Amino acid sequence: MLAGHKAIDVDVHPVVPGTAALLPYLDEFWRDQVIERGINTLHSQNYPPNAPLTVREDWKKASTVADLQQQLLDPYGLDMAIVTPMLGVQMVFNADMARAFTRALNDWTRAEWLDKDARLRASIVLPMHDPEHAVEEIERLAPDRRFVQAMILVMGETPAGKRQHWKVYEACIRHGLPLAIHAGSSFRHPVTSVGWPSWYLEQYFASSQGFQSTLGSLITEGVLSKYPELKIVLLESGVSWLMPFLYRLQKTWKGVRFEIPWVDRPPIQLVRDQVRLSCQPFDAPPDVVPRVVEMLGSDDMLMWASDWPHWQYDGDEAIPPGMPAALMPKLLRGNALATYSRLRAPAFVKE
Repeated sequence: MLAGHKAIDVDVHPVVPGTAALLPYLDEFWRDQVIERGINTLHSQNYPPNAPLTVREDWKKASTVADLQQQLLDPYGLDMAIVTPMLGVQMVFNADMARAFTRALNDWTRAEWLDKDARLRASIVLPMHDPEHAVEEIERLAPDRRFVQAMILVMGETPAGKRQHWKVYEACIRHGLPLAIHAGSSFRHPVTSVGWPSWYLEQYFASSQGFQSTLGSLITEGVLSKYPELKIVLLESGVSWLMPFLYRLQKTWKGVRFEIPWVDRPPIQLVRDQVRLSCQPFDAPPDVVPRVVEMLGSDDMLMWASDWPHWQYDGDEAIPPGMPAALMPKLLRGNALATYSRLRAPAFVKE
């Protein structure tokens, strides 16, 4: 398993059993809307509920803290785990409804997960189609220091670097929260660069295109340059695509950087300083893994994740085969502590 390390898991996904689970956390108006409209689920095709990749066979039940304790926390001996429920609250077109469902989801996470195991921390899921609502949600939940990051989907309505989103990033900085960008789409646009795919396989492996576009937007629009204290965490992004993408971006930047003078440092340096990645899925064969890690040029960028209950590895092979042994202390714990300042402080200290 994890060779005795007290590991921190940065990507765990509690499964919301259905919209009914959120009813206690919705106000009367939205409870009535759910019942009258017959809104039974908000699960999306980002993670089709019955797809083998979505839930590993031996982790089929993943909707209670007891499931998480029995399948992951206790057998893996985890010190802490960051829970991020993946429900389609960020895909609702009605901004007020999206806000209501997002608030309910975050309150469900707090009541049903954080309050039931002291090892758990959580992401603030953001209703990013309305930046005002997203800032409001950060301000509402940030005083509870068990929320250690804010989370958006990698493929949203507009590129993440656009200036209307900057107030969200400023709120993250104000409260010491990294911005997690997770695989998934709000389905406002095709999930590939050339249109809508026919099969889930196409959609899934095209996610790396979304991460490239989003990271490129954050760099070229100037987010990383303007906010050097902002940490970006890429979750379920894969790893092997990053450096080839950055090599090409940086080569082009050298020729046209007069267009974006605010990017005053090489993009690769910006990313090494401010961007972190979870290591599931690693998406490289074991004999190539050491070379991919070497190309990153930093021991500070990778953080360990189980991706529970998604199927990214078999059995107890929780560490990508081929990962250098010297990296283990930082991979399993050190980099998470360096990235998430709230993991280093008592959970219930109020701001």
